[in-house]
Amino acid sequence: MTAQPQSAPKQPRPSATLPPRAKEFLGVLWRIVLFYAICLGAVIALQSIAAATLGLSAADPLGVPSQWLNLAAVVFATWIMVRKVDRLSWREVGLDREAAAPTVLLKGTALGGLTIGIASLFLLSTHMLSINHSAPGSWWGEAGRSTIFFLPAAFFEELFIRGYVFAVLRRAAGWKFALIVTSIVFGLLHAANPNPDAESILAVIVAGFFLGGILLATRSLYAAGAAHFAWNWVMSGALHSAVSGLPSGDPDYRVVDSGPDWLTGGQWGPEGGFAAVVAMFVVLFYLYGRYLRRMEWMA
Repeated sequence: MTAQPQSAPKQPRPSATLPPRAKEFLGVLWRIVLFYAICLGAVIALQSIAAATLGLSAADPLGVPSQWLNLAAVVFATWIMVRKVDRLSWREVGLDREAAAPTVLLKGTALGGLTIGIASLFLLSTHMLSINHSAPGSWWGEAGRSTIFFLPAAFFEELFIRGYVFAVLRRAAGWKFALIVTSIVFGLLHAANPNPDAESILAVIVAGFFLGGILLATRSLYAAGAAHFAWNWVMSGALHSAVSGLPSGDPDYRVVDSGPDWLTGGQWGPEGGFAAVVAMFVVLFYLYGRYLRRMEWMA
């Protein structure tokens, strides 16, 4: 008998599948891209409908109609991704019924309004900000305009940055990673506002941590939105000062910068100065000591 030649052992083929971490990263990435694509498509569609049916010009990004259309678009995109794509509960994005409790909303409103209010009062008391007379007008009219503009704008930004995207990043890499990434993006997006500089953008990044801390501490995106709105309204509706570089109306009086810009925020408004940054850090330390430290122990 002749021996059959033995065949060489087969070499294993290299696997064509991606490592689990790479798969997870791509899964997170495509969900975020899809979310923003839906947002963009919904904004374009709503603007076209508003222009065709109501004759509204929604092309102006600073117009009141644009703010409400943007909010409607991001609400729609959030609903699609949360309920239809990922099939998550509203609790995971801080939009459940408990998150909208009046006490939670009041807490968010107080944290936002008092933080920038106390920082501004400090600047006024030290004459770093001063109140100047301006042309007569309606205080209530300006207060109402600030409300109908900043209410949808604040909740749009929260849903756009700290809603579904925050939840996806948190599930993939933890709350600290989600907080860092969304806060940096939040600050960089404001570079398109009038008169930005490095200090004002850094201050807005800190504001991202501040609002994200409120979201985590209260487990409510509504509370973060209420804090965001109250913050902006105090500057525009109460102080008649700029908000992130955007000028406000100033019937009867206006608050003007009379100190160093690094402290007062200059043309950016009080939120861009060191006084506001310090006030936000005080609140962040409070939130961390009372609420966020527990999350580290539970992780």
